[in-house]
Amino acid sequence: MNSRIRFLVSSRVAGVLPRPPFHTQAPVALRTDVLLPPQLPQPSSSQYRSLTKTKRRQRKKMIERQRRVEQGLPAKPKPPRYIPKDTPVINALSRFERDQESLRFDAEAAEEMKAKMTAQSEKSEVMRFGFDGLVMSDRVKRLFDLKNGSQSEVVKSQKQRGMELFQLREGDTGSSAVQVVSLTTRIQQLQTHMAKHRKDHSSKRGLDRMYVRRRKLLDYMERKSDPNYRKVVKSLGLVR
Repeated sequence: MNSRIRFLVSSRVAGVLPRPPFHTQAPVALRTDVLLPPQLPQPSSSQYRSLTKTKRRQRKKMIERQRRVEQGLPAKPKPPRYIPKDTPVINALSRFERDQESLRFDAEAAEEMKAKMTAQSEKSEVMRFGFDGLVMSDRVKRLFDLKNGSQSEVVKSQKQRGMELFQLREGDTGSSAVQVVSLTTRIQQLQTHMAKHRKDHSSKRGLDRMYVRRRKLLDYMERKSDPNYRKVVKSLGLVR
């Protein structure tokens, strides 16, 4: 028997014999009372490559939302510090109590600033070129008096005395309150300059940058609940 006849016989026998079942388990009945979320069509490799970045990002979001719904979670997650609207506020102060606390804090800050200014005025007079505290005759002292100094020397002395009121330690020049005082002194100086020279656009840009820098420093102090924040705002007369 050649190979052709063996192939025909085997094919006929295979058609007569019953085929084995694909699986031995009983079929599982589908539940119709449960609504499943719609399944996203799976794009082919060529279609996925043709999707834009925005479409791919949107598809990933849809898949993530579908996964959360299948797990019984909300489709969109809550923010990290989310607080429900119906959460009761505990230990809240009334408006009257907050106003009284504000007034008490302002009175204490005013007394503290007044004491610092009094102690600063009791020191020796400010001399030119940093010659404070030196022993010299009256004639030499009149020569190095700040009244005979230039405008830049007067502004520098005022800036230094203002920074000393908010220093956290001796020689402090980097704390937020000291930087705000320094910037305010420079801003006032540039405001006087711009009142005379209105077309000095380069100085105007520098002045705007100082405004932004001072506002960022004050925002940082307010966000960190710095105790010197209200003292600086009240002392310099800033509008916040």
